[in-house]
Amino acid sequence: MKQIGFIGCGKMAGAIISAIKNDYKVTGSEINEDIAKSASQRLGIEVYNDNKKLAEECDVIFIATKPNQAVEALDEIKKLVTPEKLLVSICAGVTIHKIESALNNDTRVIRIMPNTPALVKLGMFGICAGSKATGQDVEFVENLLSTIGKCITVTEKQMDIVTAISGSGPAFFYQVIEDMARAGEKLGLEYEKSLTLATQTALGSAQMIFNRGEIPVQTLIDNVATKGGCTFVGIQEMKKYDSSKVFYDVIDKTTQKACELGK
Repeated sequence: MKQIGFIGCGKMAGAIISAIKNDYKVTGSEINEDIAKSASQRLGIEVYNDNKKLAEECDVIFIATKPNQAVEALDEIKKLVTPEKLLVSICAGVTIHKIESALNNDTRVIRIMPNTPALVKLGMFGICAGSKATGQDVEFVENLLSTIGKCITVTEKQMDIVTAISGSGPAFFYQVIEDMARAGEKLGLEYEKSLTLATQTALGSAQMIFNRGEIPVQTLIDNVATKGGCTFVGIQEMKKYDSSKVFYDVIDKTTQKACELGK
């Protein structure tokens, strides 16, 4: 059984820990004793105030610090991260090159981009592998994360797009749902009822896309937006404001910002 350690036990790390702690020996490490004690009580695992102790004991080491603290944490443990160990980073914007440079040339590194719906076991993870990571390493991480969401493997060049679509994406969907709910409120429906309608409809629509098989998404749209009907009028209004360009610009600008963070 692999021993898995988390340097940093915040919300995202906590979601992963809660999902795997019954199947693996999991420990954590935090920056001071009070935070470590609080994390231990919250997560039900042993949490050290010692990154080196964690790195020495564990086979798989998750770096789950704030991005600007990652290099410092890596420098602290670099002598203990042997080629037999796997290092997994969930730090946004911290490149594999930066991680490998902070450690040694033989380090097996995998970088993942999670998102907050992992907290409700509906996460989406982008995975890219470093130069020394193996196919088995990728498979191990995919299996580990599959209990709290779905995974796709990408190149590191594509990771900024993943960040924009799924890392930042929850906020964009929250905004769309909120806008629909407020529209309903302005038209005369109580806000909470309008919000429930918009939220459940978004959830069901997403599941319909996952269940569509080979059917194009456009066919799902056409099946609802029959010509001359009320949905068709709504779709035409979206086209009038060029919603596809709006969302392209949103994802494009977010991708550019993610790229800047990685430099």
